[in-house]
Amino acid sequence: MKRKKPVDAEPVVAAQILEQAKRSLDTDKRPRQTKCSVCGGECASLLTNIDDEQLCWVCRRLKISAWRDSDQQMSAQE
Repeated sequence: MKRKKPVDAEPVVAAQILEQAKRSLDTDKRPRQTKCSVCGGECASLLTNIDDEQLCWVCRRLKISAWRDSDQQMSAQE
């Protein structure tokens, strides 16, 4: 059996648009290197802009848990 020769298809996306998309991906790959204000670890990029806090995901999770515990204690005292 003979293999079929690949057919040269027209590009669906223009070369200029494809190049622009590749360049935008290159800028997204570079993470911002910010340090956690509590432990000094790397901050997650999604969490750096929330409430202007410089916390890593672990410290942020601990803070949320502490808030939840303090709210429960206040409601129990009432």
